[in-house]
Amino acid sequence: MPKKGDSGETTVDLLDYLFGPGDHDEHTDPHIVTAWDPDLPCPARTPDRITLSGLALLLDAPVDALRGPKPAEHVWHASVRNAPTDRTLTDKEWATVAAEMVHAAGIAPHGDEHGCRWVAVRHAPDHIHIVATLARQDGRHPRIRGDIPNMHTAARAFETAWGLEPMSPLDETARRAPATGEKEKAARRGLTEPARETLQRTVRQAAALAIDDTDFLTRLRDAGLRVREHHDENGAVDGYAVALPGDRADHGSRPVWFSGRTLAYDLSLPRIRERYEPALTPADITRAHTRIREAAALLARAGRTQGAGDVAALGDLLTVAAAVSPATVRAHVRAAAAAFEQASRAPGARTLDGTARTRFKAATRALEHAPRTARGGGAPAVLNLLLALVEAIEAATAWHRAQHHRAQTTAAAQAAVLLREAADLTTAPARTTVPRTSPRTVRVTPAAERGPAPPPPVTGVPPRHTNGPGPHPGPGRSR
Repeated sequence: MPKKGDSGETTVDLLDYLFGPGDHDEHTDPHIVTAWDPDLPCPARTPDRITLSGLALLLDAPVDALRGPKPAEHVWHASVRNAPTDRTLTDKEWATVAAEMVHAAGIAPHGDEHGCRWVAVRHAPDHIHIVATLARQDGRHPRIRGDIPNMHTAARAFETAWGLEPMSPLDETARRAPATGEKEKAARRGLTEPARETLQRTVRQAAALAIDDTDFLTRLRDAGLRVREHHDENGAVDGYAVALPGDRADHGSRPVWFSGRTLAYDLSLPRIRERYEPALTPADITRAHTRIREAAALLARAGRTQGAGDVAALGDLLTVAAAVSPATVRAHVRAAAAAFEQASRAPGARTLDGTARTRFKAATRALEHAPRTARGGGAPAVLNLLLALVEAIEAATAWHRAQHHRAQTTAAAQAAVLLREAADLTTAPARTTVPRTSPRTVRVTPAAERGPAPPPPVTGVPPRHTNGPGPHPGPGRSR
C-alpha cells in the first residue's frame, strides 16, 4: 500500500531519519535497495565510499542546477508497505517495487535517462521509503500529478502477481486524518484530539440534521464554531469554512480555517446539499426503530445506485444517534458511527437518491426530537433502537459486499460489532451503588409500578465538544 509522506526542503534531514534508529529504535539494518543509479553505494554499508551528506548532495544536484524557479519543497517522499499477513519480500523484490512506483508516479519513467534522482531505503522487513528530488536531470520539472493513485494501481498488480493480500483500491472515501503537526499541536494545548477531528464530528452532526443552507450554517454557529461563508458573484453561498475557537496560527494572529472539502470528501457544501431533507411533521417522528427496520429491508433490496443514498443516510442517522445516546452506551455508539463513516460513502457515487433514504432521515429526525416529544422508554427503548441499527448496518454490509467495496464492507462490519456490544451493555444489570469518588451523584432505581425514569432532555444541536473514547482512525506519520 503506497502512502505519500511529508514533502520538504531538506533532503539530508529526511535521509538522516531514514538511516537512523527511528523515534523508538524501531529501524533495523537501514540500507539502500535500489536507486536511480544501480551502482550507487550505500552510506550505511559502505560509509567509506559515501556519507549521508554526500548522498543528499547527489540527490539535490539537479535542483541546484535549475535555472528557472525552484520548487518550494523539492523533496518527494512516499512509503510502500506490505500487509501484516504477507510474506517478507527480498531486497530484490523491493527494488522491483520501487522502480515500478517511481515510474507510475512520474518521478523516473522506465527508459528515461533524464528522470528525477531517487533512492529506496529499507529499514524494516515490511516496507520501504522512496525519496526523490523534484527536478529532472535535463533541467525540467517532473509531471507527478496523480502520483499516489497511479502508484496504487501499480500496487494492485504486484498483489495479483505475487499472491499478496489484496488491499482496497484507492476510492477517495477514507476520512482525512490529522497531520502529525496537528496532533502535536493538540498535545501542546492539552486537547484530547486535534481540531480537525472535533470539526469533522461537529460538521457531520449539523449536516445530518440540516434541512437547508441556512439551517446548516446556523447549527454550526450554535455548536460554537467560527463560520466563514463563501459567496459567488451573485451573492449566493457556494462554500464555507469552519474554525475551532482558540485554534490559531502565525503566533495567534489568525484562526485556522478548514473548508468542508478539506475536512472530508462528503462535507463540501454541494455534497451536503444532496443530503437535505424537508422538515418533518410531528407525525413523522414516531417509532424510529420501526422506520429503521423498514429502511433496512429496502436497503437489502437496493440496486447499485440506489444504495449509495441509503448508506449515506444511515451514516447520518448513526452520527445523530451517537450524539443523543444515553451515557451508558454513548462511547460505543460514537465509535460505531466513526467506524461506519467510510461505509457511508460509496466509491464513485454521484447521487444520493435511495429507496430507504426517506425512512432513515425520518428516524434521524425522530432521534433529534424524541427526548422532548416521547419521554420515557428507558433501557428497552434503547435496546430496540440499537438492534434496529444493527439490522440496518448488516444490510449495508451486504450491499457493499455485493458491490465489491472491500473497505466499506470492513468498516460496516466493524460498526455492527460495536453496536452489538452497546446492546449487550443495555441488557446488563444496572449498577445500584455509587462510587465514593462521585458523592454528588445519586442513582435512583424507580419503582416498578411507576416505570423507568425519563432520560434528561437534550437539544438537537450538536455539542461544542464531545470527548468520548471512540476511535480516531487514520494513519499517522509516514515513517
